[in-house]
Amino acid sequence: MFEKIELQKGVSLYIRKSEQFKTINFSVKFKTELNQDSAASRTVLSNVLQDSNAQYRTETEFRNQLDELYGTVLYTDVGKRGASHIFTVNAECVNDEFLTQGAVLDEVIGLISAVIFEPNIVNGVFDEAIVNREKRSIKERIRSIYDDKSRYAQKRLLELLRPDGPASTSTYGTEKDVDAITARSLFETYTKMIQEDEIDIYIVGDIDVKTMTEKVKKLFHFESREVQDRTHTPEREVNVKHEENHVMEQQDMKQGKLHLGFSTPITFTHPDYVKMQMTNGIFGGFAHSKLFMNVREKESMAYYASSSYAAHYGLVFVTAGIDAELEEKAVNLIKQQLVAIQQGEITDLELEQTRALLTNGIKSAFDSARGQIEVFDQYKELDEHFSPEVLIKGWQSVTKADVQEMATEIVLEVVYLLSGRESN
Repeated sequence: MFEKIELQKGVSLYIRKSEQFKTINFSVKFKTELNQDSAASRTVLSNVLQDSNAQYRTETEFRNQLDELYGTVLYTDVGKRGASHIFTVNAECVNDEFLTQGAVLDEVIGLISAVIFEPNIVNGVFDEAIVNREKRSIKERIRSIYDDKSRYAQKRLLELLRPDGPASTSTYGTEKDVDAITARSLFETYTKMIQEDEIDIYIVGDIDVKTMTEKVKKLFHFESREVQDRTHTPEREVNVKHEENHVMEQQDMKQGKLHLGFSTPITFTHPDYVKMQMTNGIFGGFAHSKLFMNVREKESMAYYASSSYAAHYGLVFVTAGIDAELEEKAVNLIKQQLVAIQQGEITDLELEQTRALLTNGIKSAFDSARGQIEVFDQYKELDEHFSPEVLIKGWQSVTKADVQEMATEIVLEVVYLLSGRESN
């Protein structure tokens, strides 16, 4: 699917030649171990590098140049996967073949290189005014989670489930961590990232692989580095006999947010991963699922009800919007849906609909170059020759007995309710 070229030890180039798109997409991913302190610094760094660089000293100059290049898009982002923090520089530009005059590709590659290797430096460190402005921006992003009650409830659930693990570690760090950042410490973070992170460079488009490889080698001068082992083995904190932990918190709000945290030993690298994907789909992953059909539609117990599978952490979540006084009934009804699957109450239609929706989801992701990059970047951890057909074939082979077996591996650990004060 992607052709891999090792540029240096720990630095890989992945190219996919495709006539599917009229644009060329780039993604440069810097990966390191996830921890709270560095997450905050790398998030601020993401904003600072996106703002300006040595070639274009202000955000306005930089954005005007991108506009001149036929609306080229260039932005940075941060995220996490398992025990890894991922800093990404993304760009998308029109393919030169579709231009009657001028060339964009070489200039865009040069801009990506400038963002990475030629930051806006003042007296050997980042511009303090820019750093302080972006620190405020990131703090506002962190604070915004408290205004979104569903996100806040999920954050609290993760803190209760895995207080000291990657699952509950914020991609953005904390306000305290952001406050501690200085122009000098941020430059140290930048230097460390350039010199030590594992780096994956992705390019998708109708390009010549050999020519593109030479361009990248010429402009992206990364030194070789030792790649850290960031394999995360989730710990299962409880067994089936463990008493469930029920936690209730109150804020000024109307609708209650009910979040349940389950654990499972079936993780992303487990041979039964595709079976657990199917199980989650039948449990609460889609609109035909047992949670949606029974908790929301049939019993009208919740405004919404669904489940999600965080495979890298060995966790399954159920989220529901309820009236707080219905908590006990709602929790019992949610448990009943899992028990039903454990007892083999699975229809052929549920299996077929789940297969179809999972298949449509992976195919839809491949309708965009960005989707192809993100899916492959994740699944190449399992197989460097990954293709969507591998997953589709796996889902097709899952039986009712497989789903029933997987459901027995899902254990409830924490029930968390965020409700309004008037329900006390």
